[in-house]
Amino acid sequence: DEATDPSIPEENWECIQRFCDQVNADTEGPLFALRLLAHKIQSPQEREALHALTVLETCVNNCGDRFHSEMAKFRFLNELIKVLSPKYYGIWSSEKVKSRVTEVIFSWTVWFPQEVKIQDAYQMLKKQGVVKEDPKLPEDKILPPPSPRPQNSIFDTDEEKSKLLARLLRSSHPEDLQAANCLIQSVIKEEQEKSAQVSRRVNTISEVSENVKRMDELLESYGRHELSPADQETLQGLFQRCEKLRVLLFRLASEAVADEEALAEILQASDKLSGALGQYRQVVASQ
Repeated sequence: DEATDPSIPEENWECIQRFCDQVNADTEGPLFALRLLAHKIQSPQEREALHALTVLETCVNNCGDRFHSEMAKFRFLNELIKVLSPKYYGIWSSEKVKSRVTEVIFSWTVWFPQEVKIQDAYQMLKKQGVVKEDPKLPEDKILPPPSPRPQNSIFDTDEEKSKLLARLLRSSHPEDLQAANCLIQSVIKEEQEKSAQVSRRVNTISEVSENVKRMDELLESYGRHELSPADQETLQGLFQRCEKLRVLLFRLASEAVADEEALAEILQASDKLSGALGQYRQVVASQ
């Protein structure tokens, strides 16, 4: 509260530093800090939101890998996206706050190129037209970019492939160098497929969230007999689309069995979808 106090015009750097120290000292510090910061960044008070963004950027530079790992999860990225999206808080968030949030996410795509979820979240914003063009990062940026995290490629996690590649590259035989090239190409393809899976998951979960929200609104009007024929047709179309999304989520869950976090996100979206479909059947049947 002190670090984001909207009554003070300038940042309280001493307080912000103490906040960072507390984040680093507490085992659950990054998780709790990001929950609190998300709430403050979504504040209707412009100055409070801007102070919170400064605190966030300072944490990125001072709180290390544990903080980076939490910040790069959809759980937190979605909270930032809500500030920009006209379907959530974007309709009343100030342009200054939205501009800063866009700069923050874009800067992370530059500083953390290996974080697929950040890349996908930013590309989704561009695809939806929420971000029209890449922002130009201010030259007088107060905070320097953090040290890049180590690349997390398949060669880093698959020791056998890493050793095989090293042996092939040391060889002077043309066939070994050709085999090394084939191995690199296969790994690139594998990583691209993983990236495509993540994109599919992000887009599907986002569509589920939007459709469920819209369906809830229409069902509420339907129950009060206030739905026009055109809206009734829209509602039916949403129901049919949501039925198809159930199948997509099932496939995504099958792909993500080894990724606990991704699987949890998919199952959460599936629960919301099942609830909306059940509500549709109940309300429409009662009419």
